[in-house]
Amino acid sequence: MSNGRILHTMLRVGDLDKSIEFYQDVMGMTLLRKNDNTEYQYTLAFLGFGDESQGAVIELTYNWGTSEYDLGSAFGHIAIGVDDIYATCDAIKAAGGNITREAGPVKGGTTHIAFVKDPDGYMIELIQNSDASAGLEG
Repeated sequence: MSNGRILHTMLRVGDLDKSIEFYQDVMGMTLLRKNDNTEYQYTLAFLGFGDESQGAVIELTYNWGTSEYDLGSAFGHIAIGVDDIYATCDAIKAAGGNITREAGPVKGGTTHIAFVKDPDGYMIELIQNSDASAGLEG
């Protein structure tokens, strides 16, 4: 399957408008499409930094009437590369985002990372683009 690629990551959310606002206004993504399924009572919203043909996006799924989920212990985080992790964290904080780990080198290495929590408690790791392909070794 060498010609495959990651299309999207789906997250179930309890307040679709609040989550769209977070991914647009705090994280800087664009709402690419949104559609309701009235028969099965759910709404999907796709957001990304570019068109779906250019890279992976986030799919937010809102099951009507469900306001929260047990996040479980298996899911870790979504990673996003940024050009200036310190300026990005400042912008996220200024927009009301919740930085749970300030920008800085990973323990035992030189890769600069930070963590942001979305409205449903999902974790987003920010990685300095210049360090992104090096992994976390440094």
